[in-house]
Amino acid sequence: MQEQIIEALRRGDVQAALDAARGFAADAPDDAQAQRLLALALRSAGDAEGARAAIEQAISLAPDDARLHMEHAGLLLGVRDLDGAGQALEASVTLDPNAFPAYIMQAQLAMGRNDLDEAARLARLAARVSPDHPSLQALQGTLELRRGNTDEAMRLLSEAAQRTPEDPVALHALGFAYLAKGHLAFAEQAFRNLLKVAPRAGMVRLVIAQLLLRQGRPVEAVEALAPLLDDPATATPALRRLAGEIEIAAGRPDRALPLLREALAALPGESRTMAAIGEAWRRLGDFDDARSTLDAALATSPENDGLWRARLAFEPARQGAAALIARWRERRPESIDAMEAEMVLHASEGRPAEAEAAARALLERSPGHVRAEMRVIDALLVRDPQEAAQRLEALMARASRPAERKVLTAWLGLARHRSGDFTAALESWNRRNADDAADRLPLPTHTSAPASWPEPAAATPGAPPAAFLLSLPGSLVERMAQLLAGVVPTFRDDRFGAQPPPDAFQDAAGWARLSAGEPDAAAVVAGWRVLMPARGIDGAIIDWLPWWDHAYAAAMRAALPEAMLLVPLRDPRDMLVDWLAFGARAPFAVESPQAAADWLAAALDQIATLHEQDLVPHRLLRVDDTAEDPVAMSAQLGEALGIRLPEPPMGLFGAPRFAAGTWRDYAGLLAAPFAALAPVARRLGYPDA
Repeated sequence: MQEQIIEALRRGDVQAALDAARGFAADAPDDAQAQRLLALALRSAGDAEGARAAIEQAISLAPDDARLHMEHAGLLLGVRDLDGAGQALEASVTLDPNAFPAYIMQAQLAMGRNDLDEAARLARLAARVSPDHPSLQALQGTLELRRGNTDEAMRLLSEAAQRTPEDPVALHALGFAYLAKGHLAFAEQAFRNLLKVAPRAGMVRLVIAQLLLRQGRPVEAVEALAPLLDDPATATPALRRLAGEIEIAAGRPDRALPLLREALAALPGESRTMAAIGEAWRRLGDFDDARSTLDAALATSPENDGLWRARLAFEPARQGAAALIARWRERRPESIDAMEAEMVLHASEGRPAEAEAAARALLERSPGHVRAEMRVIDALLVRDPQEAAQRLEALMARASRPAERKVLTAWLGLARHRSGDFTAALESWNRRNADDAADRLPLPTHTSAPASWPEPAAATPGAPPAAFLLSLPGSLVERMAQLLAGVVPTFRDDRFGAQPPPDAFQDAAGWARLSAGEPDAAAVVAGWRVLMPARGIDGAIIDWLPWWDHAYAAAMRAALPEAMLLVPLRDPRDMLVDWLAFGARAPFAVESPQAAADWLAAALDQIATLHEQDLVPHRLLRVDDTAEDPVAMSAQLGEALGIRLPEPPMGLFGAPRFAAGTWRDYAGLLAAPFAALAPVARRLGYPDA
């Protein structure tokens, strides 16, 4: 249908395009793309007001789609003329009164069809009529922006906006040009100026709200959306969902929940809505409300797999989850999602044979199902690693996405390791790490210990306790996070998400400045504390840090005495092998095993110093013997935190990784990297061989 509409517009058959677009929009009223194409067809038919309404409906359905906001700019010219507030053509300009606006309009339509070459051709024709007209300059700037030439776009659009400061097209495109360059405050101002001259372009408030959110101002972002939420015509379920997400980002899950309930009622099971309302329930700790609300939704929509998935997330493990999945399978026996849930349940309960059988049954129903394929491979890695390797090679041959191939390459290395072909395994991991290096962060340089450590501050009476869970590559810290997530309400893993807290603990590039006292320890801790409400924290916290440096130890010692550092630890050489094979949660580049070993040795030297000198309250959590045992690791972690964690299912961690001492299999292949790690291994109490 989409191609049919675009093709009709290309050949100039506007009526056919309009009929098809109206049919598409009627059949898919909640499809933003259908509304976008209807807007394009309506504009081609000369109905600027209808086109504006359609594109704004598309934006309300998909408020995060930047392309829709960009295309909205092309409609503003028509809206401005209808309102009588703009002057597309100055009376003083001597030109053909029909040709110039026609060229501009046709070029805008061509950009709507993503036909940038045609838009450029029409812009050249318009330039013959009036080469210096600001509307042409705005068009040319928008075209350069669509082509990715941001600097040239900014030059053209800035000049156009200066010449005609009330031109909504120029202001709209200029805002997106600033956004493309990362100049968020300038982009925000451009869009605010646009609202002044084109107040009916209310959907621009969405862009302003998102810019405010990206600048760490979620409360203001919600305020920017208020007029849209107050208007029944614009307060769509998707907009309410977005507002709820921003309320969560502002640390106000209680205000988010009513918005998200309304979104849930209209969008039951929709993945983003379920994720947002689930997070609100978790932040509030109101699991009973989550279960009762989802049960009520399932009573009216029992065929909705998204609701079943969400309900399962709030069901305790063991018997409760098993009973819920049994109900799901009974109600939806052909559901792929239900079959997958049953497979995962068997695996998490430590029943690999049943998990493999469920995976094979799932593959019969859905050939190529990735999680089922990997579950079968998990079993084969233990039983027949050579067959696992063959299956992985077949999957790699079919994989179309680079990211998928990279994951499969890592597992292929594991299969070769299990087969005893350590050379091939290491080659596989090194190749993947080299391919990934350009897209990852460079390894930051650790700072030196200060000449003298600051005196430890006295704990403030009544200060809420804090714990930092430290990430070191290869330490299996991800498994500790898995044990805490969804169980401890004060645990936060948002540093690894799309919007990490912008504090000093997130800035590896700032280690040298912190070490020099810029900012000082008090400012570092104050900056960390001020973001707590936005992270949904009012009291204690377990904060998962992506990295560590001496500079943080100095800040903790001087200004955060109530905090404790949790350091998962293994034999450093096992940590290196695990890092090479599986990567790390912190996306560091691994250009070579030697570079990784040198960096890991420096990081662990800092930990050894911290431990030997007892610089800050800490616990070394040696997981050499608990790495594959969720129950033992949970007890170990709970003891360190002084809390009792619920007993996890035995299969929680999935397929085993590497047993303690695996590094010895690579002693010859990685002799030099292991030599770099040997001194710190001895300091931490590990044997030389």
